[in-house]
Formats: sequence, C-alpha cells, structure tokens
Amino acid sequence: MSLEIRNLSVSIEGVPILHQVSLTVGAGQMVGLIGHNGAGKTTLIRAIMGLLDADAGDMSFAGQDLRTLPSFQRAAAGISYLPEDRRLIPALTVEENILLPVWANQLADSQRRLEWVYSLIPEIAQFRDRKAMQLSGGQQKLVALARALMPGNKLLLLDEPFEGVAPVLSRRLSEVIAKLGQEGLCVLISESDDTHSADLVDALFRIERGSVTVG
Repeated sequence: MSLEIRNLSVSIEGVPILHQVSLTVGAGQMVGLIGHNGAGKTTLIRAIMGLLDADAGDMSFAGQDLRTLPSFQRAAAGISYLPEDRRLIPALTVEENILLPVWANQLADSQRRLEWVYSLIPEIAQFRDRKAMQLSGGQQKLVALARALMPGNKLLLLDEPFEGVAPVLSRRLSEVIAKLGQEGLCVLISESDDTHSADLVDALFRIERGSVTVG
C-alpha cells in the first residue's frame, strides 16, 4: 500500500504551479516535503485530495487511480489531510469536531475509530466536551489531527503541522506523528524546513517553484 505520484503537473486558473512532480510514500513510511511558502506544497496536497485537478501525470494509492476517484470518496479510501489552518468549528465540542468526517461520509466503525484516536492522543479525550474555541492553538492542532485520523487510517497528509504551535506542544505533536508510522500509515509531512520532521521521516523531498527533488 503506497502513494505513487509520477510526472504530475497542476495549474491554478491557467497558471502552472506544479511541474512534473514525482514522489513515493511507501506503506508505513513517513516522508517529508520541504519548501518555502509558495513553493507548491499545499497545491500538491490539495491535488492528492482531489481538490485541484491535475493537468497531466499519474497519482495512485494502494493501486487505485486517484485522478479518476471523486474527491468525496477519499475518506472512504482511508485518505485524509490536516490543513495548516486547522479549520475546527468553534461552537462544536472537541468530540463533535473529531466526528465530523464520520457524519459527513457515513463511515463505519465510528466508535472503534474514535477509541483508536483517543488511544493515540489520550489527552484530548480529557477535554472532549469542551468547545473548540476554548482550546489553545496547540490543543486545536491536536484535535485537528485527531479529526484527520478518523477517516485517514491509511494515508495522512499533514500540511505544516507544527506551524504556530508552542514548543512543548510541538514535541507532543512529534510524538503522536511518530506513532503513525508504527500503525502502518503512509504519512506525508509538508514543512517550510525540516526543524521538526528531521527525526521523524524515512525519506525527504524538496520542492521549489513547483518542482520536486530528492532530499
């Protein structure tokens, strides 16, 4: 089970953003994608999620062609992503935010998934009934990661997971993310530098002006 991207090109409103990008994330592998703001990291993640159409190239996960898979079917395929800006709903509780993908996609085994997420990040179970607006930025990041893990139990895309997080919670996030590879997930982590991910990843790609090179 792996993510395979070959010669992927993506444009936004006619402007070329990604240029023949190729990379692989193997089963149980954690891969870093390093690049400055505007280099194309988020565009690549959004293309994998089906939120942007590709102009050319191939994308597959576990042998399934992602370019022909509608975006709304990514969750059912075990694919999810953590956006940089968290996007929690402030008035909902922590647990309600975590369960949103289950409700939206009618995923089976929601209780088992929830228990798995709480076993990985037990501290969020302690404030599951609090409103998201009452949490610190780092706590919100943990909740957003938990929400992404509900559908994303096979492939997880993390967009700047440590951005704007206090050092103590960055270390906690690193601990949780490190466990994901042990759980057999494919994980792609995008960052502006490898300060936080250097000790986590098995392989590293760099992206600059929409082109990707190895390590």
